[in-house]
Amino acid sequence: MLLELRVENYAVIDNVAVEFAPGLNLLTGETGAGKSILIDALALLLGDKASAEAVRHGTEKAIVSAVFEAESKALDEVLEANGIDSGEAQLILRREISASGKGRVFVNNQPATVTVLRQLAPHLAVIHAQNEAVLAFDAASRLALLDSFAGSELAPISEAFAAWNGVRDRIAELERDEQDRLRLLDLWSFQRKEIAGANLHPEEDTKLEAEKRVLANSERILTSAMGAYDALYEGNVSASALIRSAAKQVEELSRFDEKFREPLAQLDSARITVEDIGQSLRDYAEDVEASPERLAELEDRLAAIDRLKRKYGPALEDVIALGEELERKLDEMENKDEVLRKLRVELATAAERYLEVARGVSRHRYDAARKLEKQVESEVNELAMKARFRVEVSGADEEGNWTSIGFDAVQYLISANPGEPLGPVEEIASGGELSRVMLALKTTIDAAVSKRVRQSGAKGGAGQRTLVFDEIDSGIGGRAAEAVGKKLKQLAATKQVLCVTHLPQIASFADQHYLIEKKETSGRTKTSVRLLDTADRTRELARMISGAKLTDTSLAHAEQMLKANR
Repeated sequence: MLLELRVENYAVIDNVAVEFAPGLNLLTGETGAGKSILIDALALLLGDKASAEAVRHGTEKAIVSAVFEAESKALDEVLEANGIDSGEAQLILRREISASGKGRVFVNNQPATVTVLRQLAPHLAVIHAQNEAVLAFDAASRLALLDSFAGSELAPISEAFAAWNGVRDRIAELERDEQDRLRLLDLWSFQRKEIAGANLHPEEDTKLEAEKRVLANSERILTSAMGAYDALYEGNVSASALIRSAAKQVEELSRFDEKFREPLAQLDSARITVEDIGQSLRDYAEDVEASPERLAELEDRLAAIDRLKRKYGPALEDVIALGEELERKLDEMENKDEVLRKLRVELATAAERYLEVARGVSRHRYDAARKLEKQVESEVNELAMKARFRVEVSGADEEGNWTSIGFDAVQYLISANPGEPLGPVEEIASGGELSRVMLALKTTIDAAVSKRVRQSGAKGGAGQRTLVFDEIDSGIGGRAAEAVGKKLKQLAATKQVLCVTHLPQIASFADQHYLIEKKETSGRTKTSVRLLDTADRTRELARMISGAKLTDTSLAHAEQMLKANR
């Protein structure tokens, strides 16, 4: 749940802080006051693209921050994967956008990236924007909506497709025309010979660099090692000698007081440790040799390895792996017919596996489509429409249709008036009808996701996301608006809902009603947000009904709406 949103120097907003609550949070205000700007600011915290143009004129940077109540295993996993400490029960997001276009992101006051925000977003909030053409997305996006409702497991399809496609690519590689094949053979043979001739070993470059550092600094190393040896062991005032002298004095003390026996043992242990270190330093110094010949040999070897890394790397392990891959490819080319025979058997097996998984998911999609269309049609007709709604799943399992998400295609169809034929929603529905269909579709899918989360026993998760509707009421009014208000109120019974609206019929259902106002102060426009009490709500609804001039009739109507929808 979103607890607080703070916006500083963003567009026309100077400095605004809004505390939200559970239930239905409605934002109203005159056109241009900044209602949608608040939603845009929240979208930035969910990973939307930022623009320097949004920074308030005359300021250095815009700052948007939010506090979410977020106890979720899924959230904790995202934070842990990105090395970010989680809070006890709250998640704090902050994003800064400078006038120069640069930006910074913080999660729980720790530096992060926009990518992390995008990973967190699905578990925090989902924004349904004004006139969002959700149903006019490309084929993959339409399919994703159905899969979200169905809870489709797509990982097995992706794996099966990757396996099949990988075998197919290997076959295509072997079946290149003769000229291309000979050219590739020459190239691969040269590369393999160059890599194999270098006789590379894992981590060889790291070990050689360490040896080179020692040889290049042998004189300084010898001086330091022997100096430390003298200071610890050999010198007249060495640490060992000083500890021996101190031990004799403490031994004398221990004859008179038992408490010095333990310090005496500790001094003896320290002397042994110091002498061991000193002897190790002496042995190390004896092994240090200044060998210009070996140093030159190392530099030549490292230069050769570096050249191979630049050509085939970037890392030495990559060069070694490429050599092994080239060995396999050349072996396949030399035994082309036999390898092709085996690969074709593998391809047939991989194709059978893909079809088995994809057909299973396709059947699941068909079943889910029937459930989704019934639920959405019921939801749509509760929103003052008399419509038929269908989810059409099509697609054939021919090889040309195979993808990593299956072979299905999805279309959403509607007949908004009795007796009219079904047609694509984005082509048939008016603006107001599209708004209501989108609300019905999105809320139905979100309810399905929430149910799966509850059944899985997961704590928190996608089912607890805040739902944000930015002017979802576009193009509607009257009875339809009241129906949308009831639907939003129904949603708000189980999750937090934020909604920007221009309609009093919807605003009257609010659990919390915020007024966004734009005023001119000292020659600058500033936006403010305040939570309305009952009297202020009545006046704001009356303004929405009658305009700037309030009348007794509009005030009475507003009071009646509030009482009816309380």
